[in-house]
Amino acid sequence: MSTTAETEGALETRGLEPVPDSERTGRTRELFPTWVAANISVLLLTMGAGIATNGLNFWQALVVALVSPILSYGLVGLISIAGKRGGSPGMTLSRAVFGQRGNLFPGSLIWVARWGWETINAVTGAYAIITVLDICFGVKSSTWLTVVTLVAFVACTFLISGLGRKVLHICNTWATYLFGAFSVLVLVYLVANTPWSDVFSRSAGSTAAMIAGIGTIAAGGISWVPTGPDFTRYLPRNASNKALVGNAIGGAGIVVVPMVLMGAVMAVSTPSLSKASDPVSFLGELLPTWIAVPYLLMALIGMLLINSMSMYSAGFTAMTLGIKVPRTWAVSINAIISLIFGYLLMNVATSFIGSFISFLTLLAVAFSAWIGVFGIDMLRRKTYDGEALMDTTRTSAYWYKAGFAWQAMTAWAIALVAGLLFTKVDWFSGPLATSWVGRNGLGWLATILIAAALYAVLPRNPAVETPEGPGGREGKGGGESELVSA
Repeated sequence: MSTTAETEGALETRGLEPVPDSERTGRTRELFPTWVAANISVLLLTMGAGIATNGLNFWQALVVALVSPILSYGLVGLISIAGKRGGSPGMTLSRAVFGQRGNLFPGSLIWVARWGWETINAVTGAYAIITVLDICFGVKSSTWLTVVTLVAFVACTFLISGLGRKVLHICNTWATYLFGAFSVLVLVYLVANTPWSDVFSRSAGSTAAMIAGIGTIAAGGISWVPTGPDFTRYLPRNASNKALVGNAIGGAGIVVVPMVLMGAVMAVSTPSLSKASDPVSFLGELLPTWIAVPYLLMALIGMLLINSMSMYSAGFTAMTLGIKVPRTWAVSINAIISLIFGYLLMNVATSFIGSFISFLTLLAVAFSAWIGVFGIDMLRRKTYDGEALMDTTRTSAYWYKAGFAWQAMTAWAIALVAGLLFTKVDWFSGPLATSWVGRNGLGWLATILIAAALYAVLPRNPAVETPEGPGGREGKGGGESELVSA
């Protein structure tokens, strides 16, 4: 893994090793387009439609759309602070919390979960290509076409993610401008052609449906929380904490709010939208061709960027698990997995939307157990020992007992099991899924709270709280001065 300093415009060669202070030239404003790009997905339209078909009116949908990114991307921003403290990817910093061996357990689960997330996005991107081909040239979907489009999408994703952070930032910035312009165009069309009397005449739904809607949409943002530090490790130590959180919430919210509302409005005239056989083709039916085609192409770019960001981080996770290959090679593993599972989802699975919601629910629970433990650890730990993070032998200060931090492992495992008890999906139902928490889709939130509470009350690991212990060496040049920057 290279430790060569990066130059502007060069491909990223840095692996897991902490970024030196001399190379921390990033700016917090770069995070805004990053989190905009992470949400450029037509799946938000389908999810907004699902909220409407569950009985919520326009104003309730607005509340759901506003609260969801505040909850989920607020957590993204808060966990991102660890990136500027330690200068390493999120799952590498996690070694300091769970131990060098213990980190393999949550790391493996999060890595596997990313397979599903990347598969969902790859399939959605492939459907976007097929829909454009159908609208423009009358080419109908077939097995061979799904394979060709899926391969093309994953190949482009692999190329972009392999180039690294700087290329991703450039792509994200341009995508933010272009998608914003086309979204305004779609909004203008909807305003002019929507039967607003029908939209505002809908009666209010239940509070339980609102809470469930918030949980479902927030689950997508939760999946980005462990990734947050990957995009802040190039920031200087004195970068504003408030800016990190604000850019995460603002970047996501500026996309999530209008997309969810657009989906809810579309569902009034097209109730079957939330149960469409694929998540894209409906746009060709609801929008005129001159809007649908460029909007789909823009959405396709968004899917590419979402998957590229996910694969970028997944490459780091694979390396953290001990797969000793360059980051670009590690990314290729996820690309191959996306192809295999994407083919099965497009040609074997009976319901894309059902599979997506079920996966999203389980994904949120899987990530939430890690979030609860890591978050409490962040409150106790101000710095990270860069040498100890990279030392995976018994000499590492983060080896703890036999490579495990039993406090973190205990809280993580119990919270993960407890979260699944509250969870219900198409193929699995926990015994507590009928409780208030389970019915409202809040298994992920219960998981975070249980993990945080357990880790907070268990005996502290002295290495976490000793200023001259792990973190002492890495703290030079930055120390705790970052805390006042907020």
